Amino acid sequence: MPRWLPRAVVVTLALFACFQLASWAFHQLIGLFANILIAFFLALAIEPAVDRMSARGVRRGLATGLVFLGVTVFVVGFFMLLGSMLAGQIQTMVENFPSYLDSVIRWINRTFHTRLSRPEIQQSVLHSDWLQKYVRNSAGGVLEVSATVLGGLFQLLTVLLFSFYFAADGPRLRRALCSVLPPQRQAEVLRAWELALAKTGGYIYSRALMALISGIAHYVLLEVLGVPYAPALAVWVGLVSQFIPTIGTYLAGALPVLLAFTVDPWYAVWVLGFVVVYQQFENYLLQPRITARTVDIHPAVAFGSVVAGAALLGAVGALIAIPATATLQAFLGTYVKRYEVTGAAADADRGRRRGRRRERPAWLERLRRALRRR
Repeated sequence: MPRWLPRAVVVTLALFACFQLASWAFHQLIGLFANILIAFFLALAIEPAVDRMSARGVRRGLATGLVFLGVTVFVVGFFMLLGSMLAGQIQTMVENFPSYLDSVIRWINRTFHTRLSRPEIQQSVLHSDWLQKYVRNSAGGVLEVSATVLGGLFQLLTVLLFSFYFAADGPRLRRALCSVLPPQRQAEVLRAWELALAKTGGYIYSRALMALISGIAHYVLLEVLGVPYAPALAVWVGLVSQFIPTIGTYLAGALPVLLAFTVDPWYAVWVLGFVVVYQQFENYLLQPRITARTVDIHPAVAFGSVVAGAALLGAVGALIAIPATATLQAFLGTYVKRYEVTGAAADADRGRRRGRRRERPAWLERLRRALRRR
């Protein structure tokens, strides 16, 4: 046996053990890495406001705390207002539920020629096997729900803590990172940081713009139907549907449907249909176009990045996919060498442009020529 073989076997086994240990540690810490990634982009979103306050003489830590305090007060006040409104509407709905059920039963009997009655339906539901089984299972899952809630609160506190330190110590963090890199790499890191800051700001602006459009559209519908608290519901739909990924749409639409049901059960059907139709319009037409203008990425790339982010990291990936993709695209774009289009490709491009110009109306061409002369 060669002399080097035992040492090679030992080194190979040691490397394999290190790989297994690193893989296990990565899978155990992937939740922490996701929280740190969310905190980093959250810090990028609030860093412009912190920079403005810091430029006016406010200490950076105090400025970061004031920004977080303002956001927290707004969120808590908004949810307290909606909670009090929702409690009153739920009480009204519970009191009027027998009359709603009677009207639905009368419509079913009249339409389908049946002989249903409310007491029979109540007795069959209360004594059904699936309801009793559901109650038993729900009683056993109280501890699991409590553990999930506590875990979510801990993750939220972790994200807030890391985002506070990222925003408050942003310049110090950049200096510490650049101090271990050569000058050329330092410039690249700073440029990537600035690009991430700009793209995250553009993403927040695009979500705020879509929240405004969504709120206005739903406010018009709720006001026409006469649903109470239409302005507050419109703000709820706009904010929740845009800033809570994956389940935000369902949470946003459930509350207007519930309150519309207290006015008229058929109004709830109208609101539900409008929410579904508007969501398709937003996903396939509105969001790709707005994102392409504010974050400067192609609509297809934006849509694909959201799908890929959701597949990799779930709701977290869907939330940060667009700013991360826009930053990576802008950073790598400087290293891609581009060439002038010549030959047949240039002729084909000019032909398409001429075809588009011929398709334009005559009055538009005259207006463009007049503006060009001026």
